Amino acid sequence: MKLGAFSISLSVKDLQKSKDFYEKLGFSVMAGAIEQNYLIMKNDGHLIGLFQAMFDGNMLTFNPGWDQNAQNLESFDDVREIQKHLKENGVQLEKEAEETTSGPEHIFLKDPDGNMILIDQHR
Repeated sequence: MKLGAFSISLSVKDLQKSKDFYEKLGFSVMAGAIEQNYLIMKNDGHLIGLFQAMFDGNMLTFNPGWDQNAQNLESFDDVREIQKHLKENGVQLEKEAEETTSGPEHIFLKDPDGNMILIDQHR
């Protein structure tokens, strides 16, 4: 299964303070905007999404169809294919993708310890 780009999505209290902190660790803004309440920051091949007032808790995020530079991959597993595989293997989903559509869609699931995982396809 190809899950695409990996990042950690952090729910932050103060986006500017978090941005400043992660810049001190060598991250720079790759996408997003403060006025939209989110930033995607990158250090080498590592991605962190900072989100203010968008969701509760932190989560692992995968983006099928993208590489670590948010560039389109030539070949990737559609989120609906990933969903089908997970369900066939007994994985319970918190939110399922609409199977009759194509293009952007997402699913949510939790690992055995309750950690949220988002598989978010943008194309």
